[in-house]
Amino acid sequence: MLDRIIGTFGGHTPGPLVIVTAAIHGNEPAGVYALEEVFKMLENMPALDFKGKFIGLIGNLQAYTTGRRFVERDFNRIWKKEQLNKLLGKNEADLLAEDMEFMQLYHSINDEIGQTKPEKILLLDLHTTSAGGGIFSIPTDETLSLEFAKALHAPVILNLFDRVEGTLLRFAVEGGFSTVIASAPTLCVAYEAGQHDESLSVNRSVSAIFNALHFAGCVTDLNLRSPHEKILQKSFAELPKVTRLIHAHHIKPGDAFKMRPGYVNFQKVQQGEHLADDIRGALLAEKTAFILMPLYQAQGSDGFFLVQEEAAHRSS
Repeated sequence: MLDRIIGTFGGHTPGPLVIVTAAIHGNEPAGVYALEEVFKMLENMPALDFKGKFIGLIGNLQAYTTGRRFVERDFNRIWKKEQLNKLLGKNEADLLAEDMEFMQLYHSINDEIGQTKPEKILLLDLHTTSAGGGIFSIPTDETLSLEFAKALHAPVILNLFDRVEGTLLRFAVEGGFSTVIASAPTLCVAYEAGQHDESLSVNRSVSAIFNALHFAGCVTDLNLRSPHEKILQKSFAELPKVTRLIHAHHIKPGDAFKMRPGYVNFQKVQQGEHLADDIRGALLAEKTAFILMPLYQAQGSDGFFLVQEEAAHRSS
């Protein structure tokens, strides 16, 4: 049976705890493949001076084994303290689908934090998108988390975190895990590596993981990043470095949402452009902007996002 814990590394020298989650959405396997590759690479570096501990986890194990985004409901929309309180008193054997996934992943992360008692926690959540060109990172704030996101060397999207409720990262930054997290600086970033089935999405995820380990201070050797760094740099050379969310189109049950064909991430759209349709009719772009995550899959609660470049960050 597939194990939720993909691997662990380090733990012998004090330092940060780096937690990397993949397949929070089960139809996004690139992050899992990338973590498997990174752990193999680390194991083949016996003289590596590694500080702290690194753990890689599969998020929604049931959905991942069946290749579905989720089983009953979006696993990255249910991470709320009231959900935890509802499930804590129940027998795990009686839980179904995402409720069981919630408790198992919660305990995996919470127990690791409690046992490690790290000086700093970094949580990197790996994702991919249904449309092409989706390479970017999403910080949870505009201070330390933003610096973490920039260190991944991919375009950064501001404000998107604020517009999506019930995510694993929001749960973490709001103190949902061990009380130890309250005394340790906690930096959380979501990373989108490209289209679900694109082989380069694995390479980009590998690069993001090593960049995260380097930013955390777990490793100091910049050469560790070299195998995939050129691939990553080429992927976003022409993309805006930092953008800010200006519109999010959320989908409700019964909307019959349908994205118009041909859109890719960071494609420029014009104000008034016909982007999609639902039961109310045509959905038009509110402003001239870049489109992000146009939905081209059956499951999903977000139709598309619109972002604009941040002038203040153009040279950063």
